[in-house]
Amino acid sequence: MFDRRSVLAGGVAALAASGASLSAKTTRKAAPSPRFPEGFLWGASTAPHQIEGNNTTSDLWYLEHQQPTVFAEPSGDAANSFLMWEQDLDLAKWIGLNTYRFGVEWARIEPAKGRFSMGMLGHYRRIIEGCRARGLAPIVTYSHFSAPLWFSAQGGWTNPESTELFARYCTRVTQAMGAGMHSAITLNEPNILLLLKAMLPKPVWDIQKLTLDTAAKRLGVEKMVCGNVAAYDDLPALQVGLLAAHKAGRAAIKAVRPDLPVGVSLAMLDDQAVGKNSIRDRMRGELYGAWLEVAKTDDFIGVQNYERALWGDKGRLPAPEGSVRNFSGTEVWPLSLAGAVRYAHAVTGVPVLVSEHGVGTDDDAVRAAFIPPSLAGLKQAMDDGVPVIGYCHWSLVDNFEWIFGFRPRFGLASYDPVTFERKAKPSAGVLGAIARANALA
Repeated sequence: MFDRRSVLAGGVAALAASGASLSAKTTRKAAPSPRFPEGFLWGASTAPHQIEGNNTTSDLWYLEHQQPTVFAEPSGDAANSFLMWEQDLDLAKWIGLNTYRFGVEWARIEPAKGRFSMGMLGHYRRIIEGCRARGLAPIVTYSHFSAPLWFSAQGGWTNPESTELFARYCTRVTQAMGAGMHSAITLNEPNILLLLKAMLPKPVWDIQKLTLDTAAKRLGVEKMVCGNVAAYDDLPALQVGLLAAHKAGRAAIKAVRPDLPVGVSLAMLDDQAVGKNSIRDRMRGELYGAWLEVAKTDDFIGVQNYERALWGDKGRLPAPEGSVRNFSGTEVWPLSLAGAVRYAHAVTGVPVLVSEHGVGTDDDAVRAAFIPPSLAGLKQAMDDGVPVIGYCHWSLVDNFEWIFGFRPRFGLASYDPVTFERKAKPSAGVLGAIARANALA
């Protein structure tokens, strides 16, 4: 890699030898602008099952309400966003954002196989209209882990029929509300269980399998598999089904609205090689390889990043001593975002949307301190030529965090568990100030 300073020095010497002059203006490298491109998307993300509440026809609701279960607690009312979606949009607007990434709930839209709810399609269409009325670009996720109970009770994504069923659902959703969407995400973190494959201890995989086996027995079916709750042995078939579903879903969306940007959103670490014979590159292939290959033909790739991974020659290394930690003890490393984004674009060649990025902590001061350096690293990647179209923070409000229940707090706002009144945290002001200025401070 050439040194820019050496090239400039050589040029000066050549000009001097020829008697030419070089002004200070031409030798001084311009400082990068703190401003983001015009039209940059500043948003926050949510998922329907995690905020809406009472998603009673979904697979995960069924698993949450049985014993044994891998879930720490049921989702219940969650943040009551099914009724309070307008307050959520008002909150996003008040913070200073111009984008809202949210999901439509398949279990509400098709609660029984082949029976689509016009009322629920209308409900989500009104959310898109509400976004537009407030100047928020609606980025819509078609599947954010949860699915109809009937779908997962027939094997979920491991059932060969899943591809056709998902495509049919994508068609109906796009016909009903696609005209108002800014962009679409087919699947949220379809590779998440690949990341967790080596991280979760065997007892967790065992309780997940027991949870699913118990549910299947109660339902009188052969197999139940969910997008983010699966048995270890189901992972290969699950990935085959999800890859096929993304391709079919993308085609179905494009068939209705060809100009709508469509992508998939991946869970991505900032993978760093440490020492000789690091297994980093092999792990990248296992964790993202097939998905990054598929994303090469998408309009953009969604990157969801929360941490970095240090890979030695035998496995993942512990975080450095003295690191700031999140709720689970994982290192909080702001520069991980830029690393993940750079890699995603380098492999796919398509624009990047940061579809999720945040930190789970009860200490909002950690979140507030985390946002500016993360965005500074992202801006540096953009200055270096990586096309990033937007940044969506996870999450707009504290929510139900899957098997962990309500303990992890990722929100830019909290809410009262009785009245559900939203209250913005100081971190919302930090992100909002950057978003309003469309520039780093």
